[in-house]
Amino acid sequence: MGIRLHFWGAARTVTGSSHHLECAGRQILLDCGLFQGRRQDAQEINQHLALTPQELASDDGKALSAVVLSHAHIDHSGNLPGLVKQGYRGPIYTTSATIDLCDPMLKDSAHIQEGDADFMNRRRFRRRMVGVPEGAEPFAPLYTQDDAEQVMRQMHAVKLHEPTLLGGSTKDEGFRVTLSNAGHMLGSACVLVEAMEKGQKTRLLFSGDVGRKNLPIIQDPDEAPIADYLIMESTYGNRLHQPPGPVKQKLARLVKRVAARGGRIIVPAFAVERTQQLVMLLHQLTEEKQIPNIPIFVDSPLATKVTEAFKTHTEDWDQEICKFYREGVDPFQWSNLKYTQTVQESKALNDLRMPYIVMSASGMCEAGRILHHLKNGIEDPRNLILITGYQAANTLGRKLVQRLPEVNIFGEPMRLRAEVDSIGELSGHADQAELLSWMEPVVKGVKKVFLVHGEPQAQDALKEEIEKRYKVEVACPARGDRFEVN
Repeated sequence: MGIRLHFWGAARTVTGSSHHLECAGRQILLDCGLFQGRRQDAQEINQHLALTPQELASDDGKALSAVVLSHAHIDHSGNLPGLVKQGYRGPIYTTSATIDLCDPMLKDSAHIQEGDADFMNRRRFRRRMVGVPEGAEPFAPLYTQDDAEQVMRQMHAVKLHEPTLLGGSTKDEGFRVTLSNAGHMLGSACVLVEAMEKGQKTRLLFSGDVGRKNLPIIQDPDEAPIADYLIMESTYGNRLHQPPGPVKQKLARLVKRVAARGGRIIVPAFAVERTQQLVMLLHQLTEEKQIPNIPIFVDSPLATKVTEAFKTHTEDWDQEICKFYREGVDPFQWSNLKYTQTVQESKALNDLRMPYIVMSASGMCEAGRILHHLKNGIEDPRNLILITGYQAANTLGRKLVQRLPEVNIFGEPMRLRAEVDSIGELSGHADQAELLSWMEPVVKGVKKVFLVHGEPQAQDALKEEIEKRYKVEVACPARGDRFEVN
C-alpha cells in the first residue's frame, strides 16, 4: 500500500533531478534531469537511468507509465532524450511554458552532446590515445537531436491547479497530479501527487525548485498545498540571500566601475530566466541613465530563442514587466542591445577595444560560447567576470567563484587575473528562511520530509532547522535509496 519511492538523482547533490514512484502496479518519474559535474562521473550517471530499457518499453502493464516534469532547467529535464533513446514512449506531463522552453533547450543540449562526442573521437584519433585498443568503438553521444525531437512529440500540457490523471490511471487506482506555480522560472511547477490504491490515498508533494518573492519577471510562488509527505529541494539550505530589491543598484555600480577602467563584463548566464532578468534590469538602468551607454550583447542563440518563449507566455509575468508592455515598450530589446547569432559575430566581440557587456551560456561555464569569452578575457585585470547563479561542485563556474589562481579552459591553464564578483540576489532558489516559510502550510499534517537537490552541508543545515522548528522527521536520501510511505 502507499508509494514506493526510489531516489535516483539530485540525491546529496544539486544536479540530475529524478525520483521514481510506484503505486498500484504503476510507475512514474518526477523529473529526468542531466547530472552535471566531473565528465567521467556525469557520463556514468547519465547513462544509467532509474529503469532499464526493458522496464521502459515492456508491454506487461508494469512499465513506466508517465513522467512529470517540474520545469525546463537542464538539471531537471536534460536526460529526457536519454530516456526516450532507451525506449520510453509514454506521456510527459508539464506546463505549456515548460514545453515551449524545452524545445530549444533540449535540442541545444543534444547539439552539445553530439559535439562532445565528435570532439572526443577527433582527439582520440589525433593523439592515438594510449590504452585505447585498435578498432575500439567510437564515443557515442548520450543522445541526439532526433531523440530531443521525439521528446517534444510526447509532451502533454497541464494547466495549473487542475487535477490530471496520469497515463493508465483511474480515479481509484494509480496516480493523479495537480501542478501549482513554484515561482522559480517561467513555467515552473510544484507537483502534488495523489497515489491511489485499494481505496487508500497518499498525498506526496514534490517542490521542484522553489522560487522567491519579488524577483523580476516571474510571479511569486503559490502557497504549498497540504500533503502527507514532502520531497523538497535544499539548494540554499544553509544560506540566506540578500533581498532582491537592491540588485539593480549593485549592478549599476559594477557596470560603471568596470566601464571607467576600460574593461569588459563577462557574464556566464543561464539562457533561461537569468539572461532575461539581467536584460530587463539593464534596460531599466539604461533608460534611467544610471549606467553608461555601452554595447550589451546576448551571445547565445539559445537565449534568443528562449526570450521569444518569454514573450509568448505573458500569463506568467509579474506586474513590473507587464508595465513595459502597457507602455508599448519591449523589455527585451532596445538600441544598444544586440542578440548575436553566428559564430563569426561571437568571435568578433573579442576584437572590440571598448567597454562592453556580454552575456553567454552556459551558466556554470561548462560548455558553449562563454568558454571562448572567458579564455579571451580571464587574464585581463580590467575585466569583470560576473557570476549570477548557483555553481555546482567541480564546475568551472565554482572554481571561478573560489578564485582559484589558475583554471583550465579547453584543456589550457589560464591565470585568473580578471575581477570576479557575484550577484546572488537574483537567485531563483529560495534560501533557508524562504524554504522554511514555504513549507509551513504543509507541516501540520506531513509525516516525513525528504530533502533533495542540495549538497550535504546545505541539506544537513536545513534538516536541523526543520526538525528543530517543526518537529518533523527529515531524511536526506542518497542516490539509490528506497522508501515506502503510506
